[in-house]
Amino acid sequence: MDGSLGFNTFEKQDKVLVGMSGGVDSSVTVRILQEQGFSVQGAVIRFSDAHDAAVKQAQDAAKTLCIPLHIIDAAQAFEKEVVTPFCENYCAGRTPNPCIFCNPAVKFRLLAEKADELGCTFLATGHYARVEQCSDGAYRICTPESAARDQTYMLYRLPQGILARLILPLGEFEKDDVREIARDIELSCADAPDSMEICFIPDGDYSAFIRQRGYTPRSGRFIGPQGEDLGPHAGVDHYTVGQRKGLGIAAGRPLFVKAILPDGNIQLAESGEEYSTRLTLSGIVTPDGKDLPDGEYRVKVRSAAKAVRCRFVGGAAGSGRGAVTFPEPVRAPAPGQSAVFYRGGFVFGGGFIETAE
Repeated sequence: MDGSLGFNTFEKQDKVLVGMSGGVDSSVTVRILQEQGFSVQGAVIRFSDAHDAAVKQAQDAAKTLCIPLHIIDAAQAFEKEVVTPFCENYCAGRTPNPCIFCNPAVKFRLLAEKADELGCTFLATGHYARVEQCSDGAYRICTPESAARDQTYMLYRLPQGILARLILPLGEFEKDDVREIARDIELSCADAPDSMEICFIPDGDYSAFIRQRGYTPRSGRFIGPQGEDLGPHAGVDHYTVGQRKGLGIAAGRPLFVKAILPDGNIQLAESGEEYSTRLTLSGIVTPDGKDLPDGEYRVKVRSAAKAVRCRFVGGAAGSGRGAVTFPEPVRAPAPGQSAVFYRGGFVFGGGFIETAE
């Protein structure tokens, strides 16, 4: 692998546009790039009304860092590309990850357009990941120094045109080091807690958000491990595969959600039955735009999961489909989430989980 991104920060001032949120990670990214000699500008994306506070925080950080900040209005694109698919997927009994929708279709696309408008060669964000150019010429996301903060899973759908100009300085840092830099430059966000919720649903109540937008999630019944009817459930938007708590049933033994069925019923199972050995995938993409080669990989089936050994076999050429088998069963892979493939710490592709067996 060749880790060079093709710039020399000490001989010329390359222009870089940093995507800012007002948080500690993107703000420290600005400072690191400034110290490396870049000519830095910032951009904050207003995705929805829920992001007004983030815009203000980004403005405060930009003032402290003495850089110009551009505000990008993305409400219409965000609604179409992220919010609508999120609601539709939940109503269909799937578990979507909105960041994976947003990054290629909205966030990085709009940052790249603004960078072009401003004459900025490079883009940067505060993600904990790295980008390297491989021997075949393709740029790929690779794992960061901080395994605990690894955000490569969220970036797997970024295309080559973005990766070739993307700088991710925090790939070389631990979170504690980032906070220390923020304290040294007296950023107000230095000790702010990390956000754990979906950015456009700050209270975390997905069901209320979906229903307030006029969607009617599927209703149905809980079906027990032996096929018994355990009563009605509250709507498929309240549940996800692997869930144990909040089911609201008294079965006399611990049960969990095994599957959300097409008819709206929810199949429950007992402990030990939540594991799968085979997945089918759709929407598979790779950084170089080619079909993902068959073979052995390590794969993550959710953002916080450990990468485990698997074998991938693709479908028809160009179909974006394939199947994954595991030598050791994995716990509760959820349809709608992504399976992301790694070799040697590099992201080689990924796709959406359709079924788990």
